[in-house]
Amino acid sequence: MLLSIFRYIKGYLKIRVIGYSPERFLNACSHRGIYIWGITPVRGSYDMYITVSGFHKLKPVIRKTGAKVVITERIGLPFYFFRYRKRKVFFAGAVLSIALIYSLSLFVWSIDVRGNRKYTDEALIAFLEEQGVEHGMRLSQVDCDRIVKDIRKSYDEIIWVSASIEGCRLIVQIKENEDSKDVAAAAGETKDGADTGQGSDIVADFDGVITTMIVRQGIPCAAEGQEVKKGDVLVTGAVPVVDDAGETTGYQYQQSDADIRARVSMDYQDSCDLSYESKEYLHQEKEVFYLQAGNRIFWLGNNKNPFPDAEELTIQSRLKLGRYFYLPVSWGRRIISPYRSTQEKYDENLLQTKLTDEYRRFTDNLAKKGVEIIENDVKIYTGSAKAEAKGTLTVITDIGTERPTSFVEDVTDGDD
Repeated sequence: MLLSIFRYIKGYLKIRVIGYSPERFLNACSHRGIYIWGITPVRGSYDMYITVSGFHKLKPVIRKTGAKVVITERIGLPFYFFRYRKRKVFFAGAVLSIALIYSLSLFVWSIDVRGNRKYTDEALIAFLEEQGVEHGMRLSQVDCDRIVKDIRKSYDEIIWVSASIEGCRLIVQIKENEDSKDVAAAAGETKDGADTGQGSDIVADFDGVITTMIVRQGIPCAAEGQEVKKGDVLVTGAVPVVDDAGETTGYQYQQSDADIRARVSMDYQDSCDLSYESKEYLHQEKEVFYLQAGNRIFWLGNNKNPFPDAEELTIQSRLKLGRYFYLPVSWGRRIISPYRSTQEKYDENLLQTKLTDEYRRFTDNLAKKGVEIIENDVKIYTGSAKAEAKGTLTVITDIGTERPTSFVEDVTDGDD
């Protein structure tokens, strides 16, 4: 491949050798060090390739062998430039295009957000613009480490962030917190991060009865089988220091660490309207094409929605060179599909199936998070306006959240 590129840059010829003894011609070329390649027989003659410098050495070979040599094709940049030597505007445009492409390659033209579910692309891109990260900024000004820190600092539900540059595209990959417990949410849990500058306690984040308790660090303040209320201290990080007489002389503070599970009662409630909106799509779709350059959009027609009820779909493609070189030019179409809306009623079996499926998804999600359901008292009720599934679940789940340890007053204060 590399040799072919060098040949094309230097230029070479395709020749046809005609004569009664082409073998003598080939042997003479080999004897004089003239390099030939790609030999192909063609109707009693031979086609082959030769360098320009090698062709200039052929005169004594032709005279000695009596062969006839005809140039059939000139290949390479020197011949290309010679052929179009009068087209100066073309070459100037080519040079300008290369300079323009190089200049465009120095900027970010696409911001791609991946892995987000709770937060939309628009919300995260708007946040990045507030931090000075936007389309059209220079690649050299993109600080991926700062982007990661800003997102982690501003969004508590995002637990992992990665930012990288691929060509002219900034790729932000995130992972949202999917392990927040539904049990804690149902019980109104609020978690406060512990201050690493002091010890931490583990406190109950909802009411329950402790079933298992394994303490690795800290002093237990509860026991298995004990009923606890939300806010009770289960493990404290204030470890007393005692002297030889067994009296407490002070406290050392450490980060509490324990695995605690409890039997908890939680309420479950879900509802479904007895009627739903049914859409009958009309055969009056409106399609409008557009071209976007930077932040400006040029519509090829009227882009207003003339229908009272309609769904809109936008399909967009972005111009790019190669795999990663995205340019600030895109095009697409907007499809407006009108529909007629009517209210339909669910039948009783469909309502029960719908609510049962939602309840099953809820319990499956609990099971994935290690929550064990030991008692179920959820029933379905049908009213005049909606159907409800409600009741109480008794589960065994992890309990406890960290809270900074309050400093205990030094027992030696005031002693003389």
